[in-house]
Amino acid sequence: MSTNIPKRPTLEELISGIIRGDRVALARGITLVESKLPSDRVLAEQLIDRLLSKTGKATRIGVSGIPGVGKSTFIEGFGEHLTGLGKRVAVLAVDPSSKQTKGSILGDKTRMNKLAVNPNAYIRPTPTGSTLGGVADQSREAMLLCEAAGFDVILIETVGVGQSETLVRDMCDFFLLLTMAGAGDDLQGIKKGIMEMADAIVINKADGDNIPAVRKTLQELKQVVHYFPLPPSGWVTQVTTCSALLGEGIGELWTLIESFNEKMTANGYLAHQRSQQNLQWMHQKLDGLLKQEFNSLVKEEVKDLAAKVENKELNPVTAAHQLFDLYKKKKG
Repeated sequence: MSTNIPKRPTLEELISGIIRGDRVALARGITLVESKLPSDRVLAEQLIDRLLSKTGKATRIGVSGIPGVGKSTFIEGFGEHLTGLGKRVAVLAVDPSSKQTKGSILGDKTRMNKLAVNPNAYIRPTPTGSTLGGVADQSREAMLLCEAAGFDVILIETVGVGQSETLVRDMCDFFLLLTMAGAGDDLQGIKKGIMEMADAIVINKADGDNIPAVRKTLQELKQVVHYFPLPPSGWVTQVTTCSALLGEGIGELWTLIESFNEKMTANGYLAHQRSQQNLQWMHQKLDGLLKQEFNSLVKEEVKDLAAKVENKELNPVTAAHQLFDLYKKKKG
């Protein structure tokens, strides 16, 4: 009895398919680099290594924002504008994973229904897993595969404004922070450091009766930005407005990003930043591998000592030292 299970593509088939821009090959490649199976790790590393020379030409844009700001509506409008200019756009839309079920909503394709059917756009929803800061474990690898597939702009949509938003900054060229007028406590809750990392702060929903409040927020944010220290790039954080719903201000924002890219390329900062990001990527991967090995070697001991800490039979510091000593002993 024959089965209809599709044959798994070879490494060469994946590479040639991704370079051709084949969406099925790209999806399979991203699935491979996202895999937690040890048997897939070597193949995933070979895939990235072979395609690395085909990457680096896209504009990488991180998009973050407070809840309710309309990130998906903005990204769809922005993506539609870019494809209208002849750009190919990939969206890595990161969904929050449930700590209980390890699942995620993965609803970005329904929230961006126009962009989802655009032949010059590609949307890849990915669960965050255990990574903080709204970035998936393998977002960097997925980004590189999209670049190898010929996409001109990579948009990385994060879960929201979190404590580890630096992970987004460490992946992209241009970091965009979305906010809205009348955000009140939500706006105040954004850490100053996150605002300082932004290359542009964009006030969305600048339409209808909301316009007077938007103008007020615009002036307030411009005053705040005035006191930010000048970053090594020399780029001053820009504050602007848009209406993703009406498509207003989108074109001006892209012009701003193009200006940023031209200046950062000319002064050498873009090349320097990407080199530093590669080093940070290496250290991040190393930390993950060490943590994975540690957990595999002392998995049972962690459970036992965790129970003692929870029952106040052992203090956390002593428990941590005991686990580390056990790890070194087993490691030999």
